[in-house]
Amino acid sequence: MNNTGSLKKRRFKLKTEHGRYIILGSIDGILAVLGVVIGTSHVSDDPTIVINAALGGAVALALTNGIGSYLAESAVEYGRLAEMEKPLLRSLNSTRLEQEAKKKIWNDSFFHGGASFCGSLVPILPFMLLDEYMLEVAIVLSIVVLSILGIYSGKLAKQSMIKHSVRMVGLGIMIVVAVTMLGLE
Repeated sequence: MNNTGSLKKRRFKLKTEHGRYIILGSIDGILAVLGVVIGTSHVSDDPTIVINAALGGAVALALTNGIGSYLAESAVEYGRLAEMEKPLLRSLNSTRLEQEAKKKIWNDSFFHGGASFCGSLVPILPFMLLDEYMLEVAIVLSIVVLSILGIYSGKLAKQSMIKHSVRMVGLGIMIVVAVTMLGLE
């Protein structure tokens, strides 16, 4: 029974710990690629051009978010290890603590980059699967997924899921309006 409780606790910790990267990466992917999709779809009626431009943006975003996370988390984790080494008067290289830090760095990078790419697929999918109303469906689908992310964010924060959802949807609408106001419609 103790092992079951410990296992549940460990699973929840992983979800909470990586939740911020899932939310952050997904928002980045959805909104950045939605901007690319809106801009490109108003320049060309060819879905292939929209898909190619959006996939290029999706790959670039996933790589930069993953690598950026790796660099930032490396700095933070190795700085934390350096602080721990001072009172110990010894290096923590090749210790369990360093291995845990490396695992955290790689996991965070994977979650951030992976979530960015997965989120990027949301506004692209209608152009791959539909023949009509692709842009409209991409916008609506993106807003719906942002709403779900908001609910997840509220649950992680142990706050109002509705409030978090409304904020995410508002952010999505703001991006659609901003891209449209830039004359890209």
